[in-house]
Amino acid sequence: MANPADLTAPVSAPPDDEAVPYRWRWAALFVILAAEVMDLLDAMVTNIAAPSMRADLGGTGATIQWLGAAYMLSMAVGLITGGRLGDIVGRKRMFLIGAVGFTLASLLCGAAQSPGMLIAARVAQGLFGAVMLPQGLGMIKEMFPPKEMAAAFSFFGPVMGLSAVGGPILAGWLVQADYFGSGWRMIFFVNLPLGLAALLAGLRFLPESRSPHPLRLDLPGVVLATLGGFLVIYPLVQGRENGWPAWTFIMLGASVAVFAVFARLQSRKSRQGGDPLVVPSLFSKRAFTGGMATGLVFFAGMAGFMLVFNLFTQIGLGYSTLKAGLAMVPWSAGMVVGFGIVQPLQRFGRKVLQGGVLIMTLGVLGVLLTLNIAGTQVTPWQLTPALVVAGIGMSLLMAPFFDIVLAGVEQHETGSASGTLTAVQQLGNAFGVALLGTVFFDRLGSVPTPASFDHAMKVTLWVVAGMLLAVFATAFLLPRRAREDAEASH
Repeated sequence: MANPADLTAPVSAPPDDEAVPYRWRWAALFVILAAEVMDLLDAMVTNIAAPSMRADLGGTGATIQWLGAAYMLSMAVGLITGGRLGDIVGRKRMFLIGAVGFTLASLLCGAAQSPGMLIAARVAQGLFGAVMLPQGLGMIKEMFPPKEMAAAFSFFGPVMGLSAVGGPILAGWLVQADYFGSGWRMIFFVNLPLGLAALLAGLRFLPESRSPHPLRLDLPGVVLATLGGFLVIYPLVQGRENGWPAWTFIMLGASVAVFAVFARLQSRKSRQGGDPLVVPSLFSKRAFTGGMATGLVFFAGMAGFMLVFNLFTQIGLGYSTLKAGLAMVPWSAGMVVGFGIVQPLQRFGRKVLQGGVLIMTLGVLGVLLTLNIAGTQVTPWQLTPALVVAGIGMSLLMAPFFDIVLAGVEQHETGSASGTLTAVQQLGNAFGVALLGTVFFDRLGSVPTPASFDHAMKVTLWVVAGMLLAVFATAFLLPRRAREDAEASH
């Protein structure tokens, strides 16, 4: 999921107040928001539909993990490159290419006849999504005059909130309704009319847009970043099923070496006046490195929790797909409430973020307490209070996060910093699905029972709570406020 704070590459300056704004800017904004909705939905739907997919196509626990991790990993490594392609080739053109590719990849997902084909199509979805999504910010900054910019970006919060609430319900309803005998496949087929509408509306309403001074592509950097991410995720997902052979640890060690070569390449390219994928000077800033660590652990914990919770409710508790989707609504509703109350609290900066972490931790421990009391007969209503609390805490954390992290970044580093943070968000999602999915399946045992599902879920919740406390600790590396104390963060 791309964040509206994402500035994956420099864009041309927004028009001044006296310039005539683009005529179709509001229609174009809703085209961009439609693309965000498709991404948000597809990032979540496999969590709900994964048990049905495995029952139909076969596969193992690793298959379920790859359904989410493949999409997120390919999205992570493609975001910065996608933004730069828009600056070079044209943002409208790349948006339309991404929309066509995303729609066709959705068709392939829905038509998949094997786990391997479905995972490959998910990779394609992520790559084309990474081409499509970064273009929106650049176009918005060119279409809207400064006095309308805040109003334009204000639409992102409600749209993301409604997608977070509606996504699990929509996925569960489509799977359970089994329209035309399609079962889980309809969660991907629904993208076909959405993608076609985005394509046609994009052709009509999106402006031609590109950067006057585009950065060059760093293809070696892209290859190394992709390889490094794969060398981390693959052994974490596959290692458990293969008994953790030596090659899993060799791959994890190799990932460290690959990222070291990547860092060296970026530094040399910067010294030679080139355009590195990530500006090396960012890593000398405590705010940025602390933000990367905080974001990686936080997004990993949340993505892993979402996967495991949906597996637990459907397979462990026997919920239907629709009931499992509805069970997540309190979390999403809590997020909407949190985003509503956080605005007047923004002035407290890092304290709000850390307070959100503690509230989330209480919510996660509340889920654990509920399971200890109700056991394997727990109902969605019993889980609701704890999930609402966790959702509110998540909003309090996320609302100031990007602004606080970027407080210590120089103006010329903002594009690289924001793109890198968004990529880290996706990489953290993939890492969390791999790590917490492995913890969960490892505790199930070879013959899962309701009791083993209950035990596996409780162990996973303790791990999530520990990850949130780690987020609280690393957040002390961040500036105290979003636009102040920047010098202290260097």
